Amino acid sequence: MKRVLFMLLMAFCASTTIAQTADSVARLDPKLKKTLNNSDQAAYQLALRYNDIAAAKTFLYNLIVRNPDDLRYVELLGTVYYEAGQAMSAALVSMDVLEVNDKSVTSLEIAAYSLEQVGALEKSLPYFESLYLLGGDNFSLYKSAFIQYSLKKYQEAMNSVNMLVKNAKPDEKVGFPKSETENQEVSIKAAALNLKGMIYLDQGSKVEAKAAFEEALSLDPDFGLVKENLAKTN
Repeated sequence: MKRVLFMLLMAFCASTTIAQTADSVARLDPKLKKTLNNSDQAAYQLALRYNDIAAAKTFLYNLIVRNPDDLRYVELLGTVYYEAGQAMSAALVSMDVLEVNDKSVTSLEIAAYSLEQVGALEKSLPYFESLYLLGGDNFSLYKSAFIQYSLKKYQEAMNSVNMLVKNAKPDEKVGFPKSETENQEVSIKAAALNLKGMIYLDQGSKVEAKAAFEEALSLDPDFGLVKENLAKTN
């Protein structure tokens, strides 16, 4: 009972603080507000220059509180968190932006990749799908297909893969680890065909899987992962 009362009191205090802050911002003299904004923007740039990420975030928070309707500062905060490797914070900030503007490409990318990094694949998938629908980005379609496969949504993954095989451009590449210190770049079409083979393999269709892997190798003969997967069809 005491814990419930404590939580209610904390919630009341938080809501009161937010209301007081919003009221203070609304009553702020426009000239003073502009001066404070300019000061925080300059300080933010200086903090970035000196790689003081903690200070940079503080100045952004000042700008966000003072300019609650300006999404630019919230988007910047998401970028700062992402580049600092704070994936969960980056995701939460970007998701807040997308609640207001669901076409913010920067926030879609940060939300998608950040949620993927923390293992929240089910939550990251809609953002990768939105990126593809918004700009026709084939790499986002590949990421969608791979996550669908990882979540065992095989029919959705196969639909995405078939679209990718049909629409992939010859110059589009995707990287795969070749060793602990080396990456290998292959065509995104070959990567999609490899994924197609993996879907078939998971479903026990070795003949179809083998055909997909062989087609991938015809495009990129040195694609090491495909060679490993092809051996599983024998």
